[in-house]
This record gives sequence, structure tokens and C-alpha cells, in this order.
Amino acid sequence: MTDADTPEPGSAKPSGTDSDVAASAADGRPRLPTPLLYLTVLIIATSGLVYELLAGTLASYVLGDSVLQFSTTIGAYLFAMGIGSYLSRFVGNDVARRFLEVELAAALAGGLSAPLLFLGFAYADFFSVLLYGTIGLVGILVGLEVPLLMRILREHLAFEELVARVLTFDYIGALVGSLLFAIVLVPTLGLNRTALLFGMLNAAVAFGGTFILAPLLRRRERTRLRLGALLIGGVLLAGFAQADAITDYAEEGLYSEPVVFSQQTPYQRIVVTGGQTGVQLFLNGNLQFAQHDEYRYHEALVHPAFAAAQEPSRVLVLGGGDGLALREIWKHPGVESATLVDLDPAMTEMASRLPPLVALNAQAFEDPRLTVVHEDALVWLDEESRGPFDVIVVDFPDPNNFSLGKLYTRRFYRLVRGALADGGTLVVQSTSPLYARQSFWCVDRTMREAGLHTHPYHATVPSFGEWGFVLAQKTPFDPPSRLTTAGLRFLDDRTLERMFEFPPDMARVAVEPNRLNDQRLVRYYEAEWSRLAP
Repeated sequence: MTDADTPEPGSAKPSGTDSDVAASAADGRPRLPTPLLYLTVLIIATSGLVYELLAGTLASYVLGDSVLQFSTTIGAYLFAMGIGSYLSRFVGNDVARRFLEVELAAALAGGLSAPLLFLGFAYADFFSVLLYGTIGLVGILVGLEVPLLMRILREHLAFEELVARVLTFDYIGALVGSLLFAIVLVPTLGLNRTALLFGMLNAAVAFGGTFILAPLLRRRERTRLRLGALLIGGVLLAGFAQADAITDYAEEGLYSEPVVFSQQTPYQRIVVTGGQTGVQLFLNGNLQFAQHDEYRYHEALVHPAFAAAQEPSRVLVLGGGDGLALREIWKHPGVESATLVDLDPAMTEMASRLPPLVALNAQAFEDPRLTVVHEDALVWLDEESRGPFDVIVVDFPDPNNFSLGKLYTRRFYRLVRGALADGGTLVVQSTSPLYARQSFWCVDRTMREAGLHTHPYHATVPSFGEWGFVLAQKTPFDPPSRLTTAGLRFLDDRTLERMFEFPPDMARVAVEPNRLNDQRLVRYYEAEWSRLAP
């Protein structure tokens, strides 16, 4: 045996089998510091869950269809972990060294997963292969970790104690990871930096493991593993420092115009682009408006409700944090007050400070008649009696996930109905009656189930195609035929009347209402829009 192969003085002699480790323990040689190994279990469990959540979140961000993406990515990840656990049985020799090598591989694959997937979606033609390949690789590596570590620990604990302690720390780590991911990591670091940070943690575990498991490693192995951990940690640290540049480069490939603003908030990723076609707003990769035709959407959203309402003076806007619906509301001089409820303070902050948006919404947030509330609209309405409001404008993103779908349920519309004044009017943006016909009529059916009387209508918005809205009051009413404000770019009295007429390909279809416990609307929406995906 050469000097490079000689264990440190006082350490156990390394060998290729677990029986040798047992023998070394029986010989009274230095035992492993099991508390540090439990800490290792905690860290790798936290990292494993974060990688799992990163895959599901990133897939839903870039591909939409959040229920499908989360269920398939998490299912594939857990399946890959099972494969990793099974493969651990074939690791027969040098378990400690293999464990640390797996840690280094997990550090590299997991740490680079989010940046590579963002870049792959922007520039590669085979994103699904890249996505599930990355999920499979990371899942297999994570699945290998705990079984190998349990084999290292089994000479120090009785079997029942070993399983109880390791699984306890494993589950605690899962809880820590899930809470950190939603509350701290994504809001403050974003997806790329979160992945890179936990890759560095895995590299740190591998580096520290060379000391913790030193009795089970040859000197040459320790040196090689430490150098590998430092190298991988350095690469990930460099990526962490340049994460914004990586994100910017990826987003340049995702959007046709230059990105002028981007921010990851606790609720969504906000991106604003600007170029020859003007300002565009994207939330989680989905277009919310384009400057060249947004006036069509917002005029159609706001002014029919005012035309149908009796003496509208108090207005409530749910959603609409970009301020463009407010811009149209302020065109009615009879408005005495407006309350805007938007969950994300970053959205209203951006819309009131970012120059291109401030110009587009005509400084809508500076009007002294406005009150802004940052709260979940359903919770805010349910907290206490609200209103009465003469006009309520509901301008939420489309119901492409259950968090948004709850804002289109019968329960929600009953709360809105309770805040509506007698003779007041409610309007809801309701996706496309042409491309998502069942979804559109599901919104109408749900509002009627909540005790509202409705008149659906539609308008053409080139960026989105044919778009739908539903007008409602607490008692039967006729659809409006005359506007109460003049000088609009899109709407006039003739256009207003025609919007309430539906051709055969957009006519009413039989659908189920959207209830909080089943959210059929989300399923309608995902099925219909997925058919249009390229």
C-alpha cells in the first residue's frame, strides 16, 4: 500500500465492504459523528424537495397548464427517486466514497437544473426531453442519497433506531424545504438562484463529508473529493453571482421584444417588454396586454358596466393591478371613489412607478379618489361586509390554475353579489368564447348559479383573438345600448349593441358550474387551451 492509500492515523482502515466497517467499529477505532450525519440527512432532504418543487414550478411557468405540469413533473421526479433507491443496492464497495460522489453529481445537476431549463426553453426545440431528462437525472441522484447514507450509519445504530431517526430527519427536511421554497426562496432569490444555492449546499455536504467520513476514505480519495467539491461549488457560486444575467439572456429568447422590467414576487414572475410594438406585460410567461390593442380590451371591460349601472359613483376593481382599467374608470366624472384590490403589491408598485406603464395608464394610481388594498380578493370580500358598490370590475388573469380558479367560483360570485349595490353592475373578464367556449359559458353559468342575472358579450382584441366578458346585476336587466362617455377609441353605441350578439360558433353550450370543491372551470380551460398549443 502506498502512502497515498494509507488512512489517517487513528482512523479506520478503508476497505471495499460494509463488513470491514463493522469490523473496524468492533475494533474500537474512531466512530463516525452520527449527529453530523443526521444534519446531512436534513440538508439533502431539504435539497431534494426544493429540486422537486423547482421542476414543477418552472414547468408550470414556461408551459402553463399548472395542474398537468405539477402532477407530471412531481410524479416523474418521485419515480426517478424510486429508481435511484433501487440502484443503491448495486453499490457494493466503498459506500462512503460513492455517497460523496453522488452528492457532487446532485450538486451539479440540481444546482444547474433551473438555469439550464430556462435556457433550454428559450433556445432549444426539444424542451420536454430536456425537462424530463433533468428531472430523471436529479431524481435518481436524490434517490440514491438516503439509502447510501443509511448503509453508512447501520453499523452505529440498531435497525429500528436507524430507520426512525433517518426518516424523521428526512421528513423534517421535506417540511423545511417546502416552507422555505414558498415563503423565502422564490420571493427573494427566484428560481435560478434557489437552484444554484442548493447545489452549493450539496457541494458543501460533499466537502464536509470528506471530514466526517474520513475513517472510511483513502487519503487520495479525500483529496480528490475535496477538490471536486471546491470546483463544483465555485462553478455554482459563479452562476449564483451571474444569475440575473442568465435570466436576462433566457428571457431575451422567450420574448420577441427587449425586456425593460422583470421581477420575481412571492406570487408571480412579472416581465414587461418594450419595443417597436410598445409595452407588453407578461405574468408567469402569459401575455396580459399589448399596448397596441389593450385599449380595445379595457374599453370593452369597463364602459358597458357603467352604461348599465344606475348613477355609478362607488367603484370596486378586483385585480387590474396594471392600472389600465382604472384609466378607463376615471373617464367617468361621476365616480366619487374607487377601491382596487390586488394581491401583489409589486404589481401596483410597478404600475405606479415604471415610466412606460405610468404613461400608458395615464397616472391612474395618483388619483386621490383611489384606495389600494393588497389582499386576496376572496378573503377580503369574506372578511366583513363590503360595499355597496355601484360598479364592480373583475379583471383577474385567466383561470389556468386552482389559485386563480377559486376567483371564478360560485362562492366568490356570491360574495361579489353581496358587495353589489341595488341597480349596480358587475363585469367579469371571462376568457375567449371562441377558443375556450366551454370555459366562457362556465363563467356565465357559475354567475347565474350565484344568483346573478347575466348578459355575456364579446369583443375582438387582436393580441388574444375573440375575447369574452359577462355583465351581471342582482335583478333582471336589459343589456346597455348607449354609452355614458364619449371619445373612446374602440367603442361607440353601435359597437356596444353588437357585442351582445353571438354567432353559432360561440353560442351557449351546456356546462357545469365552477364550484370551490371541484373547479371544473380550470379543467375546461386547460383542456381547451392545450389544444391550441403548438
